This record gives sequence, C-alpha cells and structure tokens, in this order.
Amino acid sequence: MFNFNFYQIFQGIGTLFETDMKTTIARIVLIFLGIFLVYLGTKGTLEPLIMIPMGFGMSTVNAAVLYLSATQIGTIIIDPNVSEITQLINILQIDFLQPIYTFMFSNGLIACFVFMGIGVLSDISFLVAKPFSSMFIAICAELGTVATFPIAVAMGLNFGQAASVAMVGGADGPMVLYTSLILAKDLFVPITIVAYLYLSLTYGGYPYLIKLLVPKRLRAIEMDLSVFPEVKPGQKIAFSIVVCTVLSLLFPMAAPLFLSFFLGVAIRESGIKQYVAFLENTLLYSSTLFLGLILGVLTEANTIMNPTVLKILILGILSLLLSGIGGIIGGYIMYFITKGKYNPTIGIAGVSCVPTTAKVAQKSVSQANPQAFILPYAMGANISGVITSAILAGVYVSLIPYLK
Repeated sequence: MFNFNFYQIFQGIGTLFETDMKTTIARIVLIFLGIFLVYLGTKGTLEPLIMIPMGFGMSTVNAAVLYLSATQIGTIIIDPNVSEITQLINILQIDFLQPIYTFMFSNGLIACFVFMGIGVLSDISFLVAKPFSSMFIAICAELGTVATFPIAVAMGLNFGQAASVAMVGGADGPMVLYTSLILAKDLFVPITIVAYLYLSLTYGGYPYLIKLLVPKRLRAIEMDLSVFPEVKPGQKIAFSIVVCTVLSLLFPMAAPLFLSFFLGVAIRESGIKQYVAFLENTLLYSSTLFLGLILGVLTEANTIMNPTVLKILILGILSLLLSGIGGIIGGYIMYFITKGKYNPTIGIAGVSCVPTTAKVAQKSVSQANPQAFILPYAMGANISGVITSAILAGVYVSLIPYLK
C-alpha cells in the first residue's frame, strides 16, 4: 500500500527541513539569486550568454534536492564526487557507440537535449495569455497517462513498467525515454520505440477521432482572437524561471526536463542568436539523429520477442486514444463553460506532440470552416501539454518507488 508522506512526495520541499538551517537558508538564497541573475541577463545588465543559463542552473539545482538514499541527500542533475572511471574508459575504447550511449542515453541526457531544442522552438505567448484554458485542456489530455497505469498493472506489468507505458499517452518521446530509463530500464527500448512509432498516429489517426467526436457545426466555431493580450519577452522569461523553479522544488526527479525545456524557452525569448541557432539546429537535430540510431542498434531480436512487447503495443495505443478523448472532453467542458464560444476541437492539442496536434486541430477546423483560426489557442494547449506531461513524469518517478 501507499503511505502518503507530503515531504517524501515533494522531496525538494522535504529536504529543506532535513538539512541544517545554514544549508536551507543558502538553498533558498541561491534559488532567488538564480532568478535574479536571469533577470539581470535579460535586461542586459550582466552578460546574457552566461547569466541566463547560469541563473536557470543555479535556481533549479538548489530546488531539485532529493533523497538519493536513506542516508544521502543530493541532486540527480550532477554528482561532483564521481572518481572511479577506469572501467568506463576501458569500455569506451571498444564499442564505438558506447560513448554516446553512456554519456547521453543511459542517464536520459539525450532526452534533455531534445527538450532544450523543443523549448527554443516553443512560443509560450498563448499559454501565458490564456493560462487557465490552456492548462485545463492539457490536464484533461493526460487521461491516457493516468488511466492506462492501472490497466497496465492489471495486465501484469509492474508499477515502473506500467507508468512508463502510460507516459506514451503524452505523445512526447523524450518524456517516455526519460521515465522508462528511471522506472523500467529492462524495457526502455521497446517502450521508447513504441512511443516514437505511435507519434505518427497523432497526425494520421487523431483527425478521424475529431470527426467521430466533434460534429462539423462545432468544428466550425470561430474563436475570438482579439482577447489575446500582448505578452512581452520579459514576461515569458519570468514565467519560465519561476515555473521551472517551483516545479523542480516539487518534483526534483523531473528537474532535468524542466530545466532543459524552460531554459530553451528563455534563450528563445532573450534573443541570444548564437544559442538559438545552436539549440534549434545543431543540438536538436544531432540529438534526434543519435536518438534514432541508438534505439535502432538496441533493437535486438531478443528484445522484440519479449512477450511483454505485445502488451506494450496494446497499452501504448490505448493510452494515446484515451489522451485524445480526454483532450476533446476538456474542449467540450470549455465549450459549455463559455456558452458555446469555445471550439471543442482545440482539446486534441492538449496532447503534447508539439506542434503536430495543434496543426491537426487547425486543419480539422479549416476543413469545416475556412474562416476559423484556432491555432493560437491550440498552441497554448499544446505547450501546456508539454508541461503537464513533464509533471506527470515527475509524479511517477517520485511516487512509484513508494508503491509496494
């Protein structure tokens, strides 16, 4: 059974009370100092190329402190005490892809690199402008990532495997990779492969789901774009650093994902062209290349012949289906709350396959009414889906170890 302990669940907060007063005060001071450095970098008072990433790192690492063992408190972002590397170096001299796997894959770093690139590509203006409707849709679209978990357990998967498969419903490959590497390392290859194979279904299958659940007259509803206030870059950077710090404090296990995504967003909004070009092109595309390559070479016959893979295939598609339905249900709830002024189709964009599901929503609406433009609302829900998926990943990797 699960024994509820607030400080064990939200370990970033819990560890504040486990250390001596000086350390606790130092952590709090450094969190706010990190936020202040981001502000100074944004204003140009200090060098933004250094201050923005330094500030994000400083605030996140001091928020994301957790229990590494019964006697040790630390952070999973970096361990400065690693010293024995002889055996590792010997391995790296033999297998040519081993360095990439060891330094980028086995620890989830490659997922963070991809997430950083996604952050640079993401405009959170619509989320900041319409936070309630965007986050509400995204929460509803996590139906698959929540409901699939007990179903997977009932089908014989352990808690870690069930949580990892359930994350497929978020339609976010790096998130699935990160979660499965922590909770289901024995099955992370088939789970991640299934996740990436099914991502294409969001583009090919979701339009049919929309037509099935949303009648044409509702798909044709036009949204009022005049109510969108202008969101300045400084506001988006402030939103990013504060939300990143708070989420890292609550869910330290997912802090690397929060840090990567929101740092990417802040770099985009700060206008640092050198970093934007590097993250958007070099880092994102090279990480995606090696992600596919490593997954390919790890796909051995024995791995695929594992009878559990069939369950993963079934549960993965179920999770994506439920998430799509949940998002549309959220769209209908917003439709009734606004008395018919909200297009329910936007709900599908809550599934965080950025920007695919937002484009699917807009395309479906355009087919019903060429004059209707819902993309800003859809992108707000889409970006919110990334955040809620990361939160769910943090919840799973934090709670599963305590489920027996």
